[in-house]
Amino acid sequence: MTNSKENKPSLALIIAAFFAIYVIWGSTYLLNKIAVTEIPPFFLAGIRFIVAGILIFGIAKISGKSIAISKKQFLNTAFLGLLFLSFGNGTVVWALKFVDSNFAALEISAQPLVILLMMRILQGKKIQPMSLLGVFLGMLGIYLLVSQKDILEQENAVVGMLMIFAAMLSWAYGSLFVTKADLPKNYFVNTGYQMFTGGIMLFVLSLIFQEKWSSPMVWSTNAQWSMVLLVILGSIVAFTSFNFLLKVVSPEKVATNTYVNPIVAMFLGWYFLEEQISGQSIMAAIILLTGVYFINTKKSLKLLNRFKK
Repeated sequence: MTNSKENKPSLALIIAAFFAIYVIWGSTYLLNKIAVTEIPPFFLAGIRFIVAGILIFGIAKISGKSIAISKKQFLNTAFLGLLFLSFGNGTVVWALKFVDSNFAALEISAQPLVILLMMRILQGKKIQPMSLLGVFLGMLGIYLLVSQKDILEQENAVVGMLMIFAAMLSWAYGSLFVTKADLPKNYFVNTGYQMFTGGIMLFVLSLIFQEKWSSPMVWSTNAQWSMVLLVILGSIVAFTSFNFLLKVVSPEKVATNTYVNPIVAMFLGWYFLEEQISGQSIMAAIILLTGVYFINTKKSLKLLNRFKK
């Protein structure tokens, strides 16, 4: 009993972790959009995650934490680095060259819908009635979002949409894989290995796509500050919080960050980049987020919580 209580995370820590994935991650769309205008996407993401991984290992060593892990744990963290970062994040950053940051955040807000459908397809889990309503509203919201004429007329916009959807599939599968995988018990070390291996794979992709590399010294001040914030807040703080939450609450609850991320991203994109927000986008957001709400009601989560236990 005593060990159980000692190992149980505090409510304050859980709330702080949710704040990180809600608000900080909402701001990364803006930061990536600013940086990708002058830094190639895979090179940008690769630097971000390799630097973050090295910093995490350094902090762990200074604080006396061991970074030793088993071969199986290394392979699992590398696989998650591929799903979450190399493909998941790298593809989204690439897509930001073709779509606005607020649009990307709105499309990704359907993540709980993708996770729910993937659980049905891969694990045979039944979708509860309230969740079925959420699925319908989610699909309707996505249709309204991606069918806007002014967006479809933008060059390579459809490519950007498809890339984001592919990244969502990768993140969804990774979120389910985490719940059963043998990973380092320390969330900080777990994040470090995912960051470092994911960053290495992003550098390989950057070489394959023959991106032009450049020194951070020649970047604009805005790009430099964006990278600093992406490394410290978006990578170390928020991603560690994400891995922590995936182990203490269900994947669908973690995915509720998509309630807040689009709102933060839309506001920041409008305020700093003067990105336009159409009436149809607002309607799509309301319908889509209402659908996500129904997916995450207590009734629809009962089966999922029993599965996790």
